[in-house]
Amino acid sequence: MKQNKNKIGLIVLLLIIVAGIAMIVIKGFAFDLKYQDAKRIEIALGGTFSLEDVKSITNEVFGKDPVMLQKVEVFEDAVSITAKDITDEQKQGIIDRVNEKFKTEVKAEDVDIITVAHTRARDLLKPYIFPFAVATVVILAYMAIRYHSLSSAKVIAQTLAIVILAQAVLFSVMAIARIPIGRLTIPLVLVVYLLSLIGCTNRFEKMRKKDLEEIEGK
Repeated sequence: MKQNKNKIGLIVLLLIIVAGIAMIVIKGFAFDLKYQDAKRIEIALGGTFSLEDVKSITNEVFGKDPVMLQKVEVFEDAVSITAKDITDEQKQGIIDRVNEKFKTEVKAEDVDIITVAHTRARDLLKPYIFPFAVATVVILAYMAIRYHSLSSAKVIAQTLAIVILAQAVLFSVMAIARIPIGRLTIPLVLVVYLLSLIGCTNRFEKMRKKDLEEIEGK
């Protein structure tokens, strides 16, 4: 019965991965605005200001479309406004409202609409690949030594398979559910990585304990 449940669970996970791969091929991953193809403008306000005040302006201009705001320049006296798209009319609308609200004299010709290229998923994850690889090698070496009675090669192979399967399921679910890749992606990867290792450790501990009990029984 337990083996049947394990087989069914594995089949479900493989179906999720297949569906995830299909979604990635068809639509790719979803990304946070910070990592998408986007447009950006920067407006000098000439003094201290609150992002909430600027947000009220962008809400009027862009409605419910996502917008990212950030203070820029050395003295944080300018604001960067990033959106999926910014038309000349929207730029002018922002400038007019900014001049009215902050008593500035910003001119449209002084504000350029900058095109921001999207960040690829592999470029976002690339800085973390080497640390994860090193950590994995160290962990596998430890587990191979600790559970040598279960066959070190078997322990390493099963651990790698479970870790890779867990990450494949995570990214497949993200692709299917259109969960955007962004600042929470790496923490999610780390959590799933740790959980898969904990699961492997618990499994091997039970197997090791069972073998010891059998030896003692003899």
